[in-house]
Amino acid sequence: MKLIYDLDLTSLTNLLKEWNEPAYRAKQIWQGLYQHLYNSPKQFTNLPKSLREKMAEQLTFTPFSVKVYQDSSDKHTRKTLFELPDTNLIEAVLMRYGDPADTHDGPDARTTKPRRTLCISTQAGCAMGCVFCATGQLGFKRHLSSGEIVAQVMYYAQMLKKQDEAVSNVVFMGMGEPFHNYENTMAAIDRLNDSDGYNFGARRFTISTVGLVPQIRRFADEQRQVNLAISLHAVDDDARVAMMPVNKRYKIDEVLEACEYYVAKTSRRVTFEWALINGVNDTPEVAKKLASKLRGLMCHVNAIPLNPTAGFDGQATDRQRAALFKESLEQAGIPCTIRMRRGIDINAGCGQLAGAASK
Repeated sequence: MKLIYDLDLTSLTNLLKEWNEPAYRAKQIWQGLYQHLYNSPKQFTNLPKSLREKMAEQLTFTPFSVKVYQDSSDKHTRKTLFELPDTNLIEAVLMRYGDPADTHDGPDARTTKPRRTLCISTQAGCAMGCVFCATGQLGFKRHLSSGEIVAQVMYYAQMLKKQDEAVSNVVFMGMGEPFHNYENTMAAIDRLNDSDGYNFGARRFTISTVGLVPQIRRFADEQRQVNLAISLHAVDDDARVAMMPVNKRYKIDEVLEACEYYVAKTSRRVTFEWALINGVNDTPEVAKKLASKLRGLMCHVNAIPLNPTAGFDGQATDRQRAALFKESLEQAGIPCTIRMRRGIDINAGCGQLAGAASK
């Protein structure tokens, strides 16, 4: 059976034509999927019974089953572990921000509009091998199809709709390296962004990459309005190679040159992700070196204390050291935000739940 979320509108129209159905039926199905968030042929009551039966026979709306889900003790984070038909596991996380009781992100978080951010996966496992990442410790299994990526968003969109809520942002920071699965990731974004369907604004997506230079440049040339984040985590090549093997292929300066190209082509800011590891990359000296590297680049540093994993000995920095790191960057003219960790009690870091289930 075909996964319906793998079909773009043109493919869906062609399929309906093969079924001897009029072309306008494709638009009805498309709007049912992405505007009304239907997840079963039975819900398409505007379609003939014969067509609903055909859809049930030849299309599937569920590319995975829920193996387990966990809610954090503060109810702000839900992590879901999905099992694919080939038994591979992927994860997606819902994070709630800006609610009245939310104290995670400082006083400003409680004065802003509530946000519902999804962190979704683009691969089962990951080939990048970052030593501090639970997904990297699992190794690469396979790419997800565009529809398997879209379905994660639809799963949570349908859940939130029942609570009279909606997805605010989607970040490709779950399992896998999005730029290693470039075609399917972009196809998923295009499907979700389609103005006749889900109509999710491009600027509400963020792609996080370890720094695959050719793909950064390709992304720049496409001039999408999607946000770009680079997982950097170190300021010199030896230190970064020890944490992120991809640095053997693409050195820090090459990555930064690609970022400069991206900014020049798009006039959009780059975010640099920085996992603060106690005594490793969280000192004012490191911050000053980082500022020197980034000076002149339209960017922002998004630092977050490390989410510890069983396969890595490093520990998270404390609040005081994080504050000094931020202060050192900002004194050098580089804007920085310290993000507080979410879902620590439910292994919300990417790959942690899948890793535990695989043992």
